Amino acid sequence: MKQYLKRIIRKGMSKLVGVEDLPNLLERLKQLTETFDALNSRRILNEIVSTNQGIQQLLSHAHRRQEQGRDALDRLLESGFRCFSQNDEDGVLLHIFSVLGTTNKKTVEICAGDGVECNSANLIIHHGWRGLLFDGDEQNIATGKQFYARCRDTFFYPPVLCHAWITAENVNDLVAGGGFAGDIDLFSLDMDGMDFWIWKALTCIRPRVVVLEFNSRWGPYASVATPYQPDFRPDWDRQPWFCGGASLAAFVKLGRERGYRLVGTHRGGVNAIFLRADTGVDLFPEVTPIECFRRIPILSTWCPEWIPSREERPEWHDVVEI
Repeated sequence: MKQYLKRIIRKGMSKLVGVEDLPNLLERLKQLTETFDALNSRRILNEIVSTNQGIQQLLSHAHRRQEQGRDALDRLLESGFRCFSQNDEDGVLLHIFSVLGTTNKKTVEICAGDGVECNSANLIIHHGWRGLLFDGDEQNIATGKQFYARCRDTFFYPPVLCHAWITAENVNDLVAGGGFAGDIDLFSLDMDGMDFWIWKALTCIRPRVVVLEFNSRWGPYASVATPYQPDFRPDWDRQPWFCGGASLAAFVKLGRERGYRLVGTHRGGVNAIFLRADTGVDLFPEVTPIECFRRIPILSTWCPEWIPSREERPEWHDVVEI
């Protein structure tokens, strides 16, 4: 990074001599500032604070050689790192697919934001995956398209970014219409609200790995979900944290109906990881919500007081039993 800045400054000053050229210098600096925009700086920052492609390839080889007798949940928790993901999901997914292998390197992500900070970006940028990314914010999609068109690793084959408000009624048409129906390697879901009902409705794809956000406030025992509302929007201004999504136990029940087993969460205790029943059974055995809440440090602090009283937030008690 330091050498990069030195090069562009030298280039900007190379033709400048004397104080009389100060206006030209200021103009050149202005041009450099315009060139060094948010998209470029974001890419550079991601590269600085994360591992590069070469190191990730070494990590991938190391994961494949890793002793498989070690506890699988421990391996998930230890493997996390953040490159483009919001938390440490990039490292967890690299570990999982290094051990499992891939089939078609296809990923579908719903509520991917701008597609740069999401669970699919690292796989798309550093590992050659094809992606179908949705978000309900039109500006997010425009930002993501601009980023991937300028990214040297993706400008020939950028992911498909779609602006859409996802509902249980339209999710299959949108995903199939994007050309990703059938078997895929990864499905990621983080809607901050209707996640349970969208996964329940989505039948046009058969992902080998599913990563989705659950609401840890309900703890390991309750099997509940927020009632379905196609136009649901989280209320971020109210405290405690908004009522949305579903409990981990509810997702486990739905997963079993769909032919998936829970294999753990990342160390942040926000996203759960499911594998298809025919995928990596010996490598990633099933775990229970109770085991996750017992063994994952941030979840082990859960207590019933995490759930607001009916007087504080009645919506936390007007939920659907799953």
